[in-house]
Amino acid sequence: MSQRALSTTAFLTLLAIACVMGTNHVAARVAFNEGTDVSTAVVFRSGMTALVLALLLRWQGPSQWPNPRQWRVLTGVGLLVGLQSLSIYAAVARLPVALALLAFNTFPIFVGLWGWILYRQKPARALLLAMPILIAGLALALDVLGAASGLGVQGQWQRIGEGLAFAITAAASFALVLILTQHEAASVDARLRTAFTMALACAVAAALCLAQGRWQLPQSHTGWVRLALLTVLYGSGITVLLAVLPRLGVMGNSPILNIEPVVALVLAWLVLGQTIAPMQIAGGLIVVAVVMVLGLRKR
Repeated sequence: MSQRALSTTAFLTLLAIACVMGTNHVAARVAFNEGTDVSTAVVFRSGMTALVLALLLRWQGPSQWPNPRQWRVLTGVGLLVGLQSLSIYAAVARLPVALALLAFNTFPIFVGLWGWILYRQKPARALLLAMPILIAGLALALDVLGAASGLGVQGQWQRIGEGLAFAITAAASFALVLILTQHEAASVDARLRTAFTMALACAVAAALCLAQGRWQLPQSHTGWVRLALLTVLYGSGITVLLAVLPRLGVMGNSPILNIEPVVALVLAWLVLGQTIAPMQIAGGLIVVAVVMVLGLRKR
């Protein structure tokens, strides 16, 4: 069966989401540079998103309440979003923004793996054939041998290892969020679904802040502006994403979001002065191209 073609509006919506989310992560890096920590940023962005959606729901009312099974799924999804949020911001704080997002945007591959594990959706042969190319491109982009940085293998892994682990954790958890949402909760009112998951994500981050015994707020006007900006960008982006993508089809259309690292690369260069070597740019283009070809192929 051929994959249903996206309308122009749907395609442009997904591209816009990718641009919004890429800008959000650059704003987050500025906020981190100005004193905000990861868990505090997640509390702000998730808490404000949940609050705005809750007020909207109180005013309009939900179109449909979840059944008991859907409430359980949404609870798991909310905890996963909390994990994903903390992990991706931790990666952005430790790696150049574009590289953190490049590693994170391998999540369509995890979407295929979770679909196979949970719902017996056998991975396509194309996915299996593409995996070595994807891994090679990611290795180039992250400079795992330390050739571009001149640090050597051990020095480079000391530099990127922790951030890469956080980015891959974020990718795997976000893919699971998308699969569970599409198969178990797509019929639930998107506002209610997103508000509940954001509230749980906020609770996870707040618990981490309490465990650490501190809140790390911005130390400058610029930091506060960027914290507010990332909150607005994330809230609008994730709300539209979780409403639109499960209905369009996660496995077929999530690779369109891989424009996000490209947007982040340009903005990080303009705003933060971050640059990466030509070899790393080539590796990044390989990763983006492979994942988009996989997702947009006819099936």
